[in-house]
Amino acid sequence: MPGHLDPRLLRAFVTVAEELHFTRAAVRLHTAQQALSRNVRRLERELGAELFVRTTRQVTLTPDGERLLPYARRVLQAQEELLAAFDQARPLLVDLNSPGLVTPRRVLHRARELAPGHELMARYESGLTGAAGELLAGRLDASFGRFAGLDPALRSGLDHQPVRYEPMAVVLPEDHRLATLAEVPLAELAGETVYAGAGNPRTPEWTGLARLLFDGRDIEIAPPAPLAVGEEEFQRVMARTRNPVLAVVGFPALPATVSRPLVDPVPLSPVSLVWRKGLTHPALDALRRAAALLAVEEGWLRRPAGGWVPATDDVLMMSHR
Repeated sequence: MPGHLDPRLLRAFVTVAEELHFTRAAVRLHTAQQALSRNVRRLERELGAELFVRTTRQVTLTPDGERLLPYARRVLQAQEELLAAFDQARPLLVDLNSPGLVTPRRVLHRARELAPGHELMARYESGLTGAAGELLAGRLDASFGRFAGLDPALRSGLDHQPVRYEPMAVVLPEDHRLATLAEVPLAELAGETVYAGAGNPRTPEWTGLARLLFDGRDIEIAPPAPLAVGEEEFQRVMARTRNPVLAVVGFPALPATVSRPLVDPVPLSPVSLVWRKGLTHPALDALRRAAALLAVEEGWLRRPAGGWVPATDDVLMMSHR
């Protein structure tokens, strides 16, 4: 017998026992079915007992599974009571990267509706790499961004849930040669120098995505420049350099600029909800549920025809769905 049992394994077991269906249980836990199955198999190995009889038609509890179920429920209930008595009364600190980004803001607003008894506080760290250190240090609880773009050493201490393949756009000076187009084909950016945050230590995951997108298309990434803080400074620097800016559809409009979606192909920014491994908080549960609900309602995880995503990102996104 093991010296201790990971409560996550017990929660996986109890959820499958209640649903008697691995797919429905995975949806409840906001995890991939493969990951759920791995957790159940690990629990069975640690206990030295088979807990479920699995066939192509149904899932049923074995006698050992029936015996474990009441104990597992009591352990999880005790854990929830302990956490509620201490850490869980505090606010959940959620990084939205930038005040104007639509996807994180919508997830946060839905989570507040789902968990009105808990405080979810917005923070703005301007980039997932910048937020990752704060997450690992416990100064932030959740953030959003391109998980595959993080350094593997950072990723090892974090977990994520895919939220959206977000269509990308380009922000142009209103008198730019491409500003009259309703959509900008990527080929039309050939010869341009596009700002994508190069040199910003908080956003290398975004610059890396741009580098993959522009490779072989004769599009240059603008060299590092002093970081413009605030809308007024950003607008001033953009007016001086006149470089197009890589963004996402829905990026807030700035004076004297226009935003145009990119097409042929449609480049997609993979957005995940990211948190510190092992973090438990009812407001985080609400945040994950909000992300899952919006992804289904809005089709956020459906790839549009002709959509472009780096292969490394696609593997990470698909493995957690």
